[in-house]
Amino acid sequence: MKASRVLYLFVLAALVLASCAPAATAVPPTAAAPTAKPAGAPAACASDAFGCAKIPAGQTVRIGMGGPMTGDNAAFGIDISQGGLIAIKDGGDVQGWKFELVAQDDGGSAEGGAAVANKLVSDPTVVAIAGHIFSGATAAAIPIYEKAGLPMLSPSATNPALTTTGSKVFNRIPFTDAIQAKFSADYMAKKLGFTKVAILHDGSAYGKGLAELVQTNYAAEGTVTSFDAINTGESDYTAILSKVAANKPQALFFGGYTGDAVVLANQMGQSGLQGVVFFGCDGTYGADFITRAGKNAEGAYAVTLEPPDSPANTAFKAAYKAAYGKEAGALSPYTWNGYDVVAALISVIKSVAVKGDDGNLYVPRGALVAAVRGLKDYKGLSGTFTCDATGECNSSGPLYVVVKDGKWAPAQ
Repeated sequence: MKASRVLYLFVLAALVLASCAPAATAVPPTAAAPTAKPAGAPAACASDAFGCAKIPAGQTVRIGMGGPMTGDNAAFGIDISQGGLIAIKDGGDVQGWKFELVAQDDGGSAEGGAAVANKLVSDPTVVAIAGHIFSGATAAAIPIYEKAGLPMLSPSATNPALTTTGSKVFNRIPFTDAIQAKFSADYMAKKLGFTKVAILHDGSAYGKGLAELVQTNYAAEGTVTSFDAINTGESDYTAILSKVAANKPQALFFGGYTGDAVVLANQMGQSGLQGVVFFGCDGTYGADFITRAGKNAEGAYAVTLEPPDSPANTAFKAAYKAAYGKEAGALSPYTWNGYDVVAALISVIKSVAVKGDDGNLYVPRGALVAAVRGLKDYKGLSGTFTCDATGECNSSGPLYVVVKDGKWAPAQ
């Protein structure tokens, strides 16, 4: 028989034998198997939807924060983070691990918010976010933290829409712009007796949203003589102010932040708005406004969140003054909120953190998300907070202040 014929019969026999063998059982993908926990990690890490943050011995449990730390509105980021740093000092440790606040400069913008969020989620020792501070930056950051399973507790992002997206991670403790707008419209119409009010805003998620809500609420009380946007960050607003003056309003409501508020207040007199009251918001409150606007700040209104006196508040104000040389509330109305969000996150982290058999600290991320949303009757400096199903943790209204003799004073 030829060699080629022998080879052919050999291959044919092999094929027949292979066809008679039982089919191999497919091995399921590893994702179908139970999630394996790292050696030495607690069992909670295997069942948690987002797993656990692992904090090795000698490292810190990090709480992130995003806000404007430079530029015209830096007072907000600096002030809120300084309040948070006092909470870090007061918070002690969790099973031997110290806490650390990591405040990053997002410029208050959407682009900056997303960039900071991406940076913070890449750090495995960051377990929660005390922020962000501005609404636009917060809106851009939420989806990033949502995917990573990092809970947020904002001290100051007040745009009402932020809690309407179905986010499981976003929560906040300040009153919303919807509440501030209603109170402000009522205050101007009923307390101050204004029948004609002009409205300007800076185009931001916060400023525009607040201004639109004030417009809706005030329209039921009096006449909105004009509603316009400024190009934020400019040094000359006399053209838009002259347009506003043509309709002879009694007050100018501004939705925005200190940087633009100062320019507007300084240019109202030369634009035909002499004697017209500048009525600001929580975004325009602070010592910075008075320092930069000088005599033009006199008679201006703003909103503060300073809580009533209490032993805890007295101790906090003393600690803030000793650490930073300024009075609490001088830079922004959110000093106390900065302390409260960090302190609240510390308390919740302590409730879920577990020390592993390997000597590392583990923080179940999904459990922490649920625990922050589940805050109930938490007593902070600025109020008692209970988060509802959407992440709203506060429903109290604002307090109004007016510049009198070069200082902020309680308004009538």
